[in-house]
Amino acid sequence: MTEGITTVTVPVLLLGCGGVGRELLHHIVASRHLHSKRARLSPSRASNAVPDGLLTLGVVLRVVGVRDSRSLLQVEDVATMGFDDAFLTEICRIKSSSSSLSALLDFGHCQLFKDSEATTKILDIAGLLGRTTGLSVVDCTASTETVGILKETVDLGCCIVLANKKPLTCGIDDYDKLISNIRRIRFESTVGAGLPVIVSVTRVLASGDPIYRIIGSLSGTLGYVMSEVEDGKSFSKVVLAAKSLGYTEPDPRDDLSGMDVARKALILARLLGWRINMDDIQVDSLYSNEHGPNSMSTEDFLRIGLPSLDRDVQERVSAASSRGKVLRYVCVIEGSRCQVGLQELPKDSPLGRLRGSDNVVEIYSRCYKDSPLVIQGAGAGNDTTAAGVLADIIDLQDLFH
Repeated sequence: MTEGITTVTVPVLLLGCGGVGRELLHHIVASRHLHSKRARLSPSRASNAVPDGLLTLGVVLRVVGVRDSRSLLQVEDVATMGFDDAFLTEICRIKSSSSSLSALLDFGHCQLFKDSEATTKILDIAGLLGRTTGLSVVDCTASTETVGILKETVDLGCCIVLANKKPLTCGIDDYDKLISNIRRIRFESTVGAGLPVIVSVTRVLASGDPIYRIIGSLSGTLGYVMSEVEDGKSFSKVVLAAKSLGYTEPDPRDDLSGMDVARKALILARLLGWRINMDDIQVDSLYSNEHGPNSMSTEDFLRIGLPSLDRDVQERVSAASSRGKVLRYVCVIEGSRCQVGLQELPKDSPLGRLRGSDNVVEIYSRCYKDSPLVIQGAGAGNDTTAAGVLADIIDLQDLFH
């Protein structure tokens, strides 16, 4: 039996060098030894050169460019070069200190482009590599401004990997464009960070098993808050504790509004084939307009607005308890309803048993009617999210040559 050896190189262009983007670069460096290991594939996957043997495969991720909000840093020759691991580590160090990518020009073998010129260069790279070796454009920003670039890179034959939810929750026409070649897009980390939510939904649907209900706690912050409030703690004190633990955004209203959960719900609903937009989702915020960012500062909300919510939340928790239920902040996708907000749920259900900051998703279908498919685990954090992004990049390896 003969063996053939093939190494696949995946050029990577990273958009966004914040927490998730930097963690992704760390993961790429730390996983080199793992990806270079050659996995044995079945004879049906073997090349013509080794018809009676097994094909072995190694993967090399070649980072050709990194863009932050101001500029693009790229290798001198994107067709053949990639940043070495020492340089990638230095990028992480520089960006962790909030410095500019221009500080890395002294290292040599790289070029820097700013503002609109950076966008032009990204499309040049995409045009050069998209239809030759291939290119994976990875969006780890939290911006809507990447949508235009991503759509153009799709036209140029590139693959796209998303941690950024916003491109998939834009208008339906833009969404259709981004997923026009579903084999070339991965977005597992947009819902549940590293949890296999997207792939699970996709596999169930691909099996011909119709999904009729998805319900999930998709905010680690709100999962933690509601499970703590259930123990009799005041809502305001729990939110402040969550903020001190780093669970919330600097302004907790970004979490309490439910909009992040709504984006995830929209991604899941569209995955089920629903032709809806964000305006079609009913989102119940945990605070009223009088406590919103347009009405009071973050400081005033934490000092005055947040404590004023305690009584209402506690009454709803007590009412649920009197009916043998618990209160959870969830998304519900069922029938014609896509809703985000507080729901009373059975105490013995997977969501009812949720404690802490885990995400939990229950998927109901013909095969999973009486006992839902349950996915649970850490659903947030830069490390977990970056790991999911890296797995998505590796999953695209068969499209590169």
